[in-house]
Amino acid sequence: MDSEHNFFEKCYQVARLIPYGRVTSYGAIATYLGSARSARMVGWAMNASKNATIPAHRVVNRKGLLTGKQHFEGTNLMQQLLENEGVVVIKNQIQNFENVFWNPSEELI
Repeated sequence: MDSEHNFFEKCYQVARLIPYGRVTSYGAIATYLGSARSARMVGWAMNASKNATIPAHRVVNRKGLLTGKQHFEGTNLMQQLLENEGVVVIKNQIQNFENVFWNPSEELI
C-alpha cells in the first residue's frame, strides 16, 4: 500500500467520526493526523472518496466555504446534504461556523 493511499484511508477514518450536523476542515484533519501542512492532500482524499460511508460533505475549508462542492454530483448536493443535517449554508458559506465546527484534535484521543 503506498503512502498516499494510506494517508487517504486515515483521512476517511477521521471523516467517518464527524458527528451528524457538524463539520470540520481539511486542515483540522491534517493537523490531527500529524501532517499540519497537508490540508490540500486531505482535500484530494475527500474529492477521491466515492464511498457513501465517508461523509466528505462535512469537510470544508478553514473559513467554512464549500470549496469541494464541484466534486459532488448535482449542482448543490454538498449544500443539500449539509442542510439536511441542519447546517445553514448561504452563498456556499456555512453560517455559525464556529458553532458547528468539530475539531478532531479536541474531540478524539
